[in-house]
Amino acid sequence: MIRILQQDNRITKIIFAVIIGFAVITMVITLVPGIFDNATANDSAVFATVKQPGYFGRIFGESTPIKTTEVNQLAARQLQQQHFPDALLPYFLPRAGQILVQRAILKHEADRMNLQVSDEDLRRELQTGPFAQYLFPNGTYIGDDAYMNFVQSAFQTTRGDFESQVKSDMELNRLQALITGGVTVSDNAVREAYKVDGTKVKFDYAVISSDDLRKTINPSDAELQDFFKKNAARYATAVPEARKIEYVSFDTSNLPGGKPQISDADVQAYYNAHQDQYQVKEQVKVRHILIAVPAGADAKTDAAAKAKAEDILKQIKAGGNFADLASKNSDDPGSKTQGGELGWLDRGKTVPEFDKVAFTLAPGQTSDLVKTQFGYHILQVEEKKTAHLRPISEVKAEIVPVLEQQRAGAAEQTFASSLAADAKKNGLDKAAAAKGLKAVTTDFVAKDGVIPGLADGSALLTQAFSVVKGADPAPVATGDGFAVFQVMDIKPAHAPEFADYKTHILEDYREQQVPQLLSAQLNKLEDRAKVLNDLKKAAAEMNIPLKSSELVGKDAQVPDLGSMSGPGAVAFSLAKGAISGPLNVGRVGVVLSVTDKQEPTADDIAKNFAATREKLLNDQREEIFRVYIGELTTKYEKGGAVRFSKKQAGPGGTPFGGQ
Repeated sequence: MIRILQQDNRITKIIFAVIIGFAVITMVITLVPGIFDNATANDSAVFATVKQPGYFGRIFGESTPIKTTEVNQLAARQLQQQHFPDALLPYFLPRAGQILVQRAILKHEADRMNLQVSDEDLRRELQTGPFAQYLFPNGTYIGDDAYMNFVQSAFQTTRGDFESQVKSDMELNRLQALITGGVTVSDNAVREAYKVDGTKVKFDYAVISSDDLRKTINPSDAELQDFFKKNAARYATAVPEARKIEYVSFDTSNLPGGKPQISDADVQAYYNAHQDQYQVKEQVKVRHILIAVPAGADAKTDAAAKAKAEDILKQIKAGGNFADLASKNSDDPGSKTQGGELGWLDRGKTVPEFDKVAFTLAPGQTSDLVKTQFGYHILQVEEKKTAHLRPISEVKAEIVPVLEQQRAGAAEQTFASSLAADAKKNGLDKAAAAKGLKAVTTDFVAKDGVIPGLADGSALLTQAFSVVKGADPAPVATGDGFAVFQVMDIKPAHAPEFADYKTHILEDYREQQVPQLLSAQLNKLEDRAKVLNDLKKAAAEMNIPLKSSELVGKDAQVPDLGSMSGPGAVAFSLAKGAISGPLNVGRVGVVLSVTDKQEPTADDIAKNFAATREKLLNDQREEIFRVYIGELTTKYEKGGAVRFSKKQAGPGGTPFGGQ
């Protein structure tokens, strides 16, 4: 519930829609290629500019700049929403730039058609559209200050920029409606479409597993040796480079003088320099009971929720147990099982109405009803913490380990550098012995190998594989200390001996043969099933397992076959009793035979008629708008209306400017 109080997911969705633009335009834009091919001016702050096409448009028309920062921000948002690693950001930049440029093109075209949005249009949208529940709850304006706070906290922008963005979205929606407004579909087309979408099938299917086939592939040594020779290039570096490394490792216990000691003065100095870390914010520990009111609920629903909350409040004031009442009645799934417990909350981390009451009540007090956008709350404050600086006596136990680690790390690094310098002059063995340590020499080890005796040898291996044989001894961290190492010998990557690598060669041979064998077995199964006109008999003859599906539609998932919108979709086009061709589904192959087929009834079609019509209309609108944007893009490009700043090749050769 804390997360619900802190942020409404609907706001997140609205933010995304407002920033990128309405969904259909964004989706269509991303599918239209080829706009990044214009000559450019050199301005690193501006990614591109868009004007009206033609001579007069380029010279006298209004120019719309797209800033490089806007492209970067949009790409970063898309990356985050799709949960990709930051390293892929360069691949998202061209698409983000494309979205913003084509949005600007659409805006120019909407302005040309006089589709601009007035201030009165904007007012109506804010009062009746998706933002109404935040700006006009229960039909009442929240006020200018609250409005600006909402825009700042939800969108990190100013009120003016927010309203400008909403106007722009409204204008582009008008353009889309104008272009696609004449789309129609016939009643017969709707009925036929639902006949296809609403059909369900049941089928038997024989499954041939690649893993099972792999086990049947048992070549002779002669065949494997022939395969090994023919694929010599493949195995030329199959055995990776390996290196023999000499190293000396140590930790804090080996330092001259032992573990660094921390004095009270050291602790005081650190405390004085880091007091911001020990500031305790004002906090309150609170329970609550929520009686939820759905967004947009009518007055009757709101009144019923309020009455229920008032009744619970009466029970609490009459001595009822708050935790028990929360467990039985609260609509907050995150806290009701804990008796309404929310734990410690910082000031300002919940919605304003809740926050104000929580920090006003004294410990042990119970609130009256508190109305928020989520419904009616009853709060009970358990404890409070005032803002204060934690005393040094309380935090000393936290500071000492930090200082010990810092001092030990610095001392170890100094000692490692000294040891490396000594080893450079006298050799690693003598340098180690002089410090009471012992040098160790590994066997040949690969880059992804393990160094015996080290908590973490990955950094040592990484450095060891980046230097030449005999390079000067070098220090490196080892997880629980340091080491000084030197590369003694190198074995380059090379081809393995057949006998040593036979198991790998066998796996490679099988992997190469499986697709051909799977295809041959599937074709044989299909031919035999159609000769016998019986898949079950054919599968039994070939000792192939046969399975049966439930009665399924196109949105179903079937074991081994996967989604029925994939290869299994062929079942919907077959007559009852018909046998399919071979279906390759990744690691398995399938042949199926339809045992039952049920088309939707007239009543089914009638019930789903409106939804099917809307789907067909949306599909056609999308296609029409896709074509429109493609033609409009070409028009602006040929008219010299799109100009990019610095143009450079992005990943995969994709032109991308403004960097």
